[in-house]
Amino acid sequence: MTTELTYGEDAAAGYERAFAHVSTHFVPFLVRAARLALDARVLDIASGTGLAAEAALAAVGKGGHVTAADMSPAMAEKARARFAGTPNATVSIENGQSMSFPDESFDAVLCSLGLMFFPDPAQGLSEFRRVLRPGGWAAVSVPATLERSYNGKINRAVARYAPSLAETNARFFALGDEAPLRSLFEGAGFGDVSVATETHRFEFSSFDAYFGPFERGGGSTGQAFLTLAEEQRQAVREEMRREVGDTGGPIGIEVDIRIASGRR
Repeated sequence: MTTELTYGEDAAAGYERAFAHVSTHFVPFLVRAARLALDARVLDIASGTGLAAEAALAAVGKGGHVTAADMSPAMAEKARARFAGTPNATVSIENGQSMSFPDESFDAVLCSLGLMFFPDPAQGLSEFRRVLRPGGWAAVSVPATLERSYNGKINRAVARYAPSLAETNARFFALGDEAPLRSLFEGAGFGDVSVATETHRFEFSSFDAYFGPFERGGGSTGQAFLTLAEEQRQAVREEMRREVGDTGGPIGIEVDIRIASGRR
């Protein structure tokens, strides 16, 4: 049984179906926090399929350049397809804690819903600062709490039957408190550190409209769900129906995201 929330080929293929609308909603806040300007050189690390990198391209214009980097070859391949024929975008496979880029390579660094998965987030932020030019900004987004997350409760329910997933799910929210997140930035040497909370309610016509993409294997959550036995999948589905208060009509999912930024 798979016991880790990973982004292999199947998870990458279903990521946008299950989760892209969540990432996309919060990306403009991330881009704003990074102070992107025309003609800037931007790194989007843990880029996934390139959603934040795409928004960064729009901000920097034709004179800028965006590098989308992810340690998952499957995710990087999806990003390459997104940016095929885009001359001012490149895609690379990189470990965010030990990147191949020279010092002071970028004007800004973005990390959309990725830093919490780093084994050592402090080292990741130190790397972000290393590749930034003086005066450049790094900005990250992370989930705030399990209770106000998009798919954390599904992960928790799956972990009841795959206990080794519990630690991974907890890590997803490890950076959600404002004070420790601010301290991480300051400890990495950033100045003018700011942490804000953005909130959104995602509306769905039905429970199936929300849960269906995960049930079909979308993203790492969906892939973990599919490893369960049929009766376990049914139990997770019923638990989630209760969690969201499904009565057969529309439902809403409240999500809080922290946006943190700092200047080199």
